[in-house]
Amino acid sequence: MRILRTGFAAAAALALLGAGHAFAQAKTTVTVQYPLGFIFDKVFGELKTEFEKANPDITVKYLPAYKEYEDAAQTALRGAVTKQLPDVSLQAINLQRLFVDRKIAVELTPFIAKEANWEGQGFGKSMMALSTYGGKPYGLAFAASTPIIYINDDLVTKAGGDPAKFPTTWEGIFDLSQKIAKLGDGNIGLFHSWAITGNWMWQALVYSYGGKMMSGDEKTVAFNEAPGKKSIELLGRMVREGGMPDLTPEASRAAFFAGKLGIWTESTSLLRVADEGVAGKFKWRTVRFPVPGPDARLPTGGAAAMMFATDPKQQAAAWKYMKFITGAQGATIMVKGTGYMPPNSLPANDPALLKPFYAEKPNHLTSLSQQPLMTAWYAFPGENNLKIIQAIKDRLQTVVDKSAAPDAALSGMAADVTKLLPK
Repeated sequence: MRILRTGFAAAAALALLGAGHAFAQAKTTVTVQYPLGFIFDKVFGELKTEFEKANPDITVKYLPAYKEYEDAAQTALRGAVTKQLPDVSLQAINLQRLFVDRKIAVELTPFIAKEANWEGQGFGKSMMALSTYGGKPYGLAFAASTPIIYINDDLVTKAGGDPAKFPTTWEGIFDLSQKIAKLGDGNIGLFHSWAITGNWMWQALVYSYGGKMMSGDEKTVAFNEAPGKKSIELLGRMVREGGMPDLTPEASRAAFFAGKLGIWTESTSLLRVADEGVAGKFKWRTVRFPVPGPDARLPTGGAAAMMFATDPKQQAAAWKYMKFITGAQGATIMVKGTGYMPPNSLPANDPALLKPFYAEKPNHLTSLSQQPLMTAWYAFPGENNLKIIQAIKDRLQTVVDKSAAPDAALSGMAADVTKLLPK
């Protein structure tokens, strides 16, 4: 009998081990790819940890981070051809359209329909609109940003300015920039981050004057109208009157972190990076971006989570992950680890989530104060979206390096883009 019982016990143990092995094998792995590792690596590491705690049956596997947003789009488009797409891809808000038009992105309506009180979970209409095409949702906004101005309090004070009463007009900014440059010792007065991905800062200038990128029917360019003319002239004035040098984005970051750049227009997304880069070497703050025109707006930058998975099981796991990283808990982790605004409406005023954080981090409130100005980061129609972005960037470069007059650059830009639009 003892031998029999022992045999039964061994068999039971083996059965339990087999069941455990089967359970482990049944675990679903979700592949995810995101851009801008220098901003997001720490955030996505924490998101993985917390998501897997809440979902022990799902493992998150990250593919190498996309370098930037255009790289994210190009890499994913190549992956669609070779059938090597991640289950979830974080794409720039303005580049989602590429994946909708090519029928790569999965429509999210069936998943949202199964959710109880979707808007009550913090997924408001304004943020859902950032990933809606043809009236249908194809993504969940993960991070949102507006352009702001970073200022070095110490340099502004040395130049005779008052950081607490920073100029609200470009004329005042140019005047202060000149005074900072005159301090010498390699100090730079102003840098406008015109080369940011997706022509975002160019759109910011045009929208700030009340302009638009394209006509309502998307047949003709509109950025060459009066607001665009004022915008391209303003870029030229930044060089002529503001003393703006021709720097790469990386060089401008380094200059600000070193305490050598007084006024820096950038995305709110770099707040955490700036905290670490400045590391207490000088006092700094953020202020609102100037909006000189009537009906002024500012483009909403950032990224959205899109589902590329086609297998139902993978889709179910991908949906759980997407909901988590864009939900209240995920948004809280993202905001604290970057500088972006939360796409989810719940955490900002929640004492258990972001309310205390914002009370301690006033620089993060600048972008939140610009929310009434937020508009879509425009996505150009057709197959040549990425080529259009590059064409605009090339023309802006000629203004910054003074190889072309602003009006000539704008005319060339309009002609270049027109050739690339759908016929």
